[in-house]
Amino acid sequence: MYWTLELATYLEDAPWPATKDELLDYAMRSGAPKEVWENLQQLEDEPGEYFDNIEDVWPDYPSKEDFFFNEDEY
Repeated sequence: MYWTLELATYLEDAPWPATKDELLDYAMRSGAPKEVWENLQQLEDEPGEYFDNIEDVWPDYPSKEDFFFNEDEY
């Protein structure tokens, strides 16, 4: 399983919190690339387990702090 920022953007508007099946359904209905669907299928989950956000799906998802952007300068 591999994620990129481009692939992760397809899940930004997903109905969080969501189960694995709900995320798979969302990816199919939203026209996400097959890589997104394949990555979601590889997630390990327990029946009825909810993912609260993209960080639960992709633990290395970059946060605002990762970009070293100083908002005070603009």
